[in-house]
Amino acid sequence: MTAPRGPAVSTPPAHGADTARGTGRPDRWTDRRGWWTGRRRDQLAGYLFITPQLLGSAAFVLLPLGLIVWYSLHEWNVLGDTFTYVGAGNYRKLTGDPNLVPALRATGLFSVGLVVLNLGLALLLAVMLNQRLRGTTLFRTLFFSPVVVTLVAWTIVWGFLLQDNGGVNGLLKTAGVTGPNWLRGDWTALLSVVVVQVVKNVGLNMVLFLAALQGVPAELYEAARIEGAGRWIQFRRITVPLISPTILLTSIITVVGSLQVFAQIAVLTEGGPGTATTVLVYYLYQQAFQFHHFGYGATLSVLLFLIVLTLTVLQWQMRRKWVFHER
Repeated sequence: MTAPRGPAVSTPPAHGADTARGTGRPDRWTDRRGWWTGRRRDQLAGYLFITPQLLGSAAFVLLPLGLIVWYSLHEWNVLGDTFTYVGAGNYRKLTGDPNLVPALRATGLFSVGLVVLNLGLALLLAVMLNQRLRGTTLFRTLFFSPVVVTLVAWTIVWGFLLQDNGGVNGLLKTAGVTGPNWLRGDWTALLSVVVVQVVKNVGLNMVLFLAALQGVPAELYEAARIEGAGRWIQFRRITVPLISPTILLTSIITVVGSLQVFAQIAVLTEGGPGTATTVLVYYLYQQAFQFHHFGYGATLSVLLFLIVLTLTVLQWQMRRKWVFHER
């Protein structure tokens, strides 16, 4: 027989969810603890880590950029201690400046020559040094060593070498060739500056290309050789597509750097002869710091920023057409 059950004893309702769990804490603590999840903690840690970078970018990139735009709307005469609002006057002056077109032409010629020679020579050196030959480590060091040399010191040394009676013409004279005055001719001056810059920085792109080449699987080359593909076909069909992300990176870096060249021009040619090597950055320097037209110099800075931004965006948008991993 089953023993009779006693009357059911009802349990009083708990005072809040946490009280029912035995914590003794009020409901609002439960809600707050539910909001403070691990994901939110990770987000806060991430924001704290990037805060110094954001503050630095705001203080040294965004703020100066905003000030440059503000200055371009004014005419600032430091000697006369005047700061006059002119609106779009500096931009109208920009469209009618007869010296702007030669500066843009010199900038374009310099950039094209630098990018083509730098990337082409860097890729060639990387392919050669990627071979397992004796002495490649020494040559890697030799080609990369100019990168770590101070830019001004490097340019001064080349200034002596490129003089009319300098080392370059002395070397040519031993071969029976009379060299020109490299830094005083219209086309030789620009060519000299391009070559000095290429020799200075080709080692950096060479190292980047070399790292990319060493990441290409050797099995692909073996399979291509079995199928009868020659070296050129292997390079064009295997090497170039697989290192195309590095080509994109180096091209953006080199293009931006070519548009910002200044020290080489200032030390070697000072924009001469005439305006043959007066690139946009040096013309900006002349207007702002030699002629004290700070408002117009700021306008040229805005133009330079727009050119760099446009070329960078175009290169980035074109990546889907020729970068292998973006297809």
